[in-house]
Amino acid sequence: MATKDYVKRGRAQKAPKTQKKKPARNNRTATPSGKRFPLLWAIIAAALVGTMSYGLYFLSATPSPEPAVTQPAETKPLPTPVESQPSKREAQPETKPLPPKPAEKWSYIEELENKEIKVEAKKEQAPSRPYLMQCGAYRSETQADERKAMIAFQGLTSQIKVSQGEKGNWYRVILGPYQQKRKAESDRNKLRRAGIEPCAIWFWE
Repeated sequence: MATKDYVKRGRAQKAPKTQKKKPARNNRTATPSGKRFPLLWAIIAAALVGTMSYGLYFLSATPSPEPAVTQPAETKPLPTPVESQPSKREAQPETKPLPPKPAEKWSYIEELENKEIKVEAKKEQAPSRPYLMQCGAYRSETQADERKAMIAFQGLTSQIKVSQGEKGNWYRVILGPYQQKRKAESDRNKLRRAGIEPCAIWFWE
């Protein structure tokens, strides 16, 4: 028990030494702010007083402008209208009236109305031989019969004529005889519109 007390006492005696901090020296000297403030206001007040006094002096020194005198506008007299005088026309000589136009007698118009014009119709010369129209020549008779039937559907009559050639017989489909060529041409135009062509016209053989 005696040893424990000794140890505690020895430890209690060795306490750490705390160093005291020295206050830092404030090298900066405090500027007296109270002295600057009234000096600035004094300068501003003096400037305001000076400007106000100068403005009052300027206003009192400048004279007031005189009112401008307006002169009345000169009125010019209007020009008097000049009466237009009628232009003197030159005296024209009196023109004598023309004598009345004599009545013309259009005798030739009456003659034309009463005249009869006779036109002689040209007589067509009768051909020395009648005409025929051929609408195909075939080697086989069956083909010729088919063409003949197509022509019959158009209301025309045809016939098959056999002709001997160097290489065999030809079956010719012909129409006619026609006493006038104009009639043959009319039938040819009719067959052409139906798609049946070619058709040739010549004298009857």
